Amino acid sequence: MKQTHNIDWDFVDSHPMADKPDEDSPELTDEDFTRMRPASEALPEIFGATLAAEMLKPKGGRPRTDTPKVFTGIRLDAYVLEAFRATGKGWQTRMNNALKDWLKGHSPA
Repeated sequence: MKQTHNIDWDFVDSHPMADKPDEDSPELTDEDFTRMRPASEALPEIFGATLAAEMLKPKGGRPRTDTPKVFTGIRLDAYVLEAFRATGKGWQTRMNNALKDWLKGHSPA
């Protein structure tokens, strides 16, 4: 579910610290940007090659499966979709399971 935030920016801007610089996180200068290097160059110097290589490995998403799901677009009656969505988180899995149950008693062709 998408969260919405109602932020009163006038209140935020009226805070006594709103115009003061953050001393812990100063704004970067052109010189700072010039000195920057990619993590792949800087980390080995700081942590050593082995640990840096581990830190730089992609750590992406869900584990791969032998039977991946396939994205598809499908037209359904609005009330069918609303009924599944009304069941809350995991509604797509429940819809997939309902379709698999239907296939058990019907020929897929």
